Amino acid sequence: MKESISLSLPSKPEYVSIARLTSSAIANSMGFNIEDIEDIRLAVGEACNNAVLHGRNGDSNFNINFTIYEDKFVIEIFDEGKGFEIEKCPEPDFSNPKESGLGLFIIESLMDEVEVISSPGEGTNVKMIKYLND
Repeated sequence: MKESISLSLPSKPEYVSIARLTSSAIANSMGFNIEDIEDIRLAVGEACNNAVLHGRNGDSNFNINFTIYEDKFVIEIFDEGKGFEIEKCPEPDFSNPKESGLGLFIIESLMDEVEVISSPGEGTNVKMIKYLND
């Protein structure tokens, strides 16, 4: 079984909740427990916030693909922003926390697999996987 759902949302903060709610509804219908649903919802929110923050605000959309498998939920978020060099992304400094810079760390701690593809001028693709544990 493989089903896909795609959304294209304006790059504005007020639309992030649509992505979070959609991810929660899909995860619930797949049979994830409440803790995993909350982890997915939070990770999607962080990735979408990054897409809005680092994308081309307001004048473009960010896109989300939700792919449902029997044993996993794959979520991909694409933006057409400025992109970044992943290798140069600093590790979070927990002794001196800042308002930003924790998004990818949070996503990686909540999801089973995370892959980020980005390069300057090309935008960013964040692929997240959560496995359905029986």
